[in-house]
Amino acid sequence: MKRLFTVLVALTTLIFSLSAQASAEDVVLSVRNGDSAQEFTLSDLKALGAREISTTTIWSDGVQEFVGVSLDELMTHVGVSEGTLEAAAVNDYAVQIPMSDARPGGAMVAYLRNGAEMSLRDKGPLWIVYPYDSGAEFRTEEIYSRSIWQLNRITVK
Repeated sequence: MKRLFTVLVALTTLIFSLSAQASAEDVVLSVRNGDSAQEFTLSDLKALGAREISTTTIWSDGVQEFVGVSLDELMTHVGVSEGTLEAAAVNDYAVQIPMSDARPGGAMVAYLRNGAEMSLRDKGPLWIVYPYDSGAEFRTEEIYSRSIWQLNRITVK
């Protein structure tokens, strides 16, 4: 019985951590450029200016409303203008994103989906999203592969 109770407590803790959303003061993103590193809370990201994208995705049904910071604004803020971005998720899955994607009208780091923060279970708290419906250039396997969710760090290579 005691073992069952221990298992139930562990399972409840895991479920809570997967469904919990980041608070405005939790660090949700780290950006490393050489020896320099910056950490961002949701409040920090929101202060960089919001962008909205209404688009369908291959991972969801119907049009989704995303709000976040443009990748170009984020990179400008951290002083990055060249290189390749290695975007990594909570589970250490990583993708390479060329700096050419960090341009006006390109990728963004979304922190809201359909008006709500995204839990870890729901691809959050951060998801790199492209304006998929705005042109065929954003509906390729290459772009879809760069659309990393559960993003928590970016390293400039």
